Amino acid sequence: MSKRQINVTQSFLPPFDEYAARLKEVWESGHLTNNGPNVLKLESDLKTHLGVKHLFLVNNGTIAIQIAIKALDLSGEVITTPFSYVATVSSLVWEGCTPVFVDINETDFCIDVAKIEAAITNKTTAILATHVYGHSCNVVEIERIAHKHDLKVIYDAAHAFGVTLNGTSVLNHGDISTLSFHATKIFHTGEGGALVTNDDELAHRIAYMRNFGHNGAEAFHGIGINGKVSEFHAAMGLCILPRMDGILSERKRVSDRYDGHLSTLSKAYRYDAAAQAGYNYSYYPFLLESEELLMELREELAKEKIFPRRYFYPALHTLPYLKSCSMPISESIAPRMLCLPLFTQLTDEEVDQICGIIKNCLEK
Repeated sequence: MSKRQINVTQSFLPPFDEYAARLKEVWESGHLTNNGPNVLKLESDLKTHLGVKHLFLVNNGTIAIQIAIKALDLSGEVITTPFSYVATVSSLVWEGCTPVFVDINETDFCIDVAKIEAAITNKTTAILATHVYGHSCNVVEIERIAHKHDLKVIYDAAHAFGVTLNGTSVLNHGDISTLSFHATKIFHTGEGGALVTNDDELAHRIAYMRNFGHNGAEAFHGIGINGKVSEFHAAMGLCILPRMDGILSERKRVSDRYDGHLSTLSKAYRYDAAAQAGYNYSYYPFLLESEELLMELREELAKEKIFPRRYFYPALHTLPYLKSCSMPISESIAPRMLCLPLFTQLTDEEVDQICGIIKNCLEK
């Protein structure tokens, strides 16, 4: 029997004394929010760590997507993926855009670039693609298509913190990349997010948009929203960022141990993480042969207080506030995908226990 409940993730927390020391500085300064020293330092440190030109902290990843849409002045139709978290699509609808879905491919679960051009109309203004589970989209082909058709590109990079392509950050692709620093992410600030861009004009626009449109204390450059981050959240990020190498090493340890147990199972498919250099081990996606088998496995794991997650489910094109369409690959994969527990504190013995239950269920 498990000695503790094992969820799909467990937030990494730094030593309490270290975090408390930063909080003590906040108390003493009285500067709680409005671009305080912790926020400014974290933005600077993240730009260096990730190798990006402009990075703006915001209070969550959904606000990041909404600001990206506004900053690019998008309207009309935006091509996107049905296999992502709901915020990817709900942000488009919230901002008055119409999502146009393009199905995913069966190997890395990202948008299928071979199907994008067929979905472009005279109303299309952008492509919003998601790097799924830390696997990068085909950014070269997406940007070729975008350039050809004069479209903007946003990447939902909530899963792509630290992911690199050809030695450089995947966040450097597209007009804007958005990040989530929610407590469940590999790097987190409790709640939070960020926008990344290499475009100076876009950077200026994002800077005022996240702060009500302020241009100084008594003037306004344009429309904005309250996307600011508190000093308390930034303090958490400053304590975690220096530990990222160790965090990634531990996540790789867990992922590799899963691979050792599960790579030969005939009733499941495991994406080969080693196929992409610069992978961040943000999730362990496990695709079952059928939804019935997934439900059976989930029930067996729950008996031992082990709780993976169906992620992403349901496929976004089935949301009740959207016009129905057919996305056969997403419709096949979404009901069969299970993300197994993956976090630094997961022990080898617990991974072995999880895999033992999986093998017993799948090899019957």
